Amino acid sequence: MENLQARYSRLNEISGDRWDALSQKRIFFGHKSVGVNIIEGLEEVIARKPGIKLNIRETVDPADFSGPVFAHSAIGRNKAPLSKIEAFREIMESGVGKTADIVFFKFCFVDFDHDTDIDLVFRAYLELVDDLGKRFPELKIVTFTVPLLSKPMGFMTRLKKLLGRLPWYEEDNLKRNLYNDMVRARFGGSLFDLAAVESRIDETKKATFKENGKEYELLHHAYTDDGGHLNSLGRQVVAIELLRTLSDIMGSRP
Repeated sequence: MENLQARYSRLNEISGDRWDALSQKRIFFGHKSVGVNIIEGLEEVIARKPGIKLNIRETVDPADFSGPVFAHSAIGRNKAPLSKIEAFREIMESGVGKTADIVFFKFCFVDFDHDTDIDLVFRAYLELVDDLGKRFPELKIVTFTVPLLSKPMGFMTRLKKLLGRLPWYEEDNLKRNLYNDMVRARFGGSLFDLAAVESRIDETKKATFKENGKEYELLHHAYTDDGGHLNSLGRQVVAIELLRTLSDIMGSRP
């Protein structure tokens, strides 16, 4: 597996001017528990890279966007992805959409299982992005892929595979993968591919499972202690890649 120091070294490739530009932005991130892991990861990375200066605060108060801030807050209810779309919309309409520069939110892995109507969720998300784009044309919206679960071990998992039945984690992760493919196809130019980061082992390998001859992504087991939430290694890896994505946005904007 690629070591953490190699990941950190990629941050050195980004100019100080670009980090300074990012530090002046007003950013909002809506999330739940894995999002808390990502915030913790950002704080850990910034502690090791003091040239990256972000004013991380938990707030949805539009007044807090009068100056540079990396604001974040819990949104919606777990297992109810449409509630997160609506909660994000409400925060944008409260005044944050007028004052922020960059906004994004993420679903949780529990929001998608084998019963989820991913077409319905995707349509609702498209409507949200389209509506916010019309109402707040200066606002940059970054889309996240859905986080994944890792592969559980044990007798029942092996038995289900022998019987030709997908274990629950594969059934649920399959839906997450299918949704993520839809997101990638539509938002390739404004995307933080969280799932790809979570599944990546090194430059050439990633954690996967197969169904009908096709590979689908899993959360790499080294990045989690409970199968879904990010441990210290995982949250730092994700935070590094999120910072790189945001710095790319700074480089691409006029």
